[in-house]
Amino acid sequence: MVQANDPVVLMKQEVGRVAAARVQSDTVVGLGTGSTTAYAIEYIGQRLKNGDLKNVVGVPTSFQAEVLAKKYGIPLTNLDAIDKIDIAIDGADEVDPQKNLIKGGGAAHTREKIVDSLADLFIVVVDANKIVDRLGSTFLLPVEVIPMAVTPVMKKLESLGGKPELRMGMRKAGPVVTDQGNLVIDVKFDSIDNPSELESTINNIPGVLENGLFVGVADIILVGEIIDGKPNVREIS
Repeated sequence: MVQANDPVVLMKQEVGRVAAARVQSDTVVGLGTGSTTAYAIEYIGQRLKNGDLKNVVGVPTSFQAEVLAKKYGIPLTNLDAIDKIDIAIDGADEVDPQKNLIKGGGAAHTREKIVDSLADLFIVVVDANKIVDRLGSTFLLPVEVIPMAVTPVMKKLESLGGKPELRMGMRKAGPVVTDQGNLVIDVKFDSIDNPSELESTINNIPGVLENGLFVGVADIILVGEIIDGKPNVREIS
């Protein structure tokens, strides 16, 4: 059981709070997926409840974000009903020195990329162990694929130098199924030298819906660290 005073939990809460503080009244907010983003959603809800924020609506990137937004009283909308997204807050599995990302640990990267790319300001919330010198060094690259295309897509990914594996469910028999009803292939690349080129190449494989490389999308990275046992947040912009 996680303790309330666990320094890692306190650090994630602090990063979420700092991100939620950037949200202004009369805005549309993209609500991301993941453990740190969950705290940001909670704090946005608190600010709405206590009157610090007014007239904020959220666009969820996943079923998880939708459930949390409803729990914390954030009104929701969809992309058909809005003209733009003012700010998006989302996590990442890796962040490189150019603020490029790998996302998709929660299998929500397709919807996340749509929402995060539409936002005027995209804030990424991570802890310090997500900062890497080169993408792909600690995390596999997720690729969302329509079910009928899994085998040919895996062969194509192998020809690009990747080692693909179908993502299997935890405590569930069978593969992970995305919110769109598709499957996820996790790919190990020895090095991703050109993230922009690889992102385009993979997305051009027939049957691929989207991959977890987010190149040139992030504006601000909020990095949570534990310094002398206390949570600290630094900004990369």
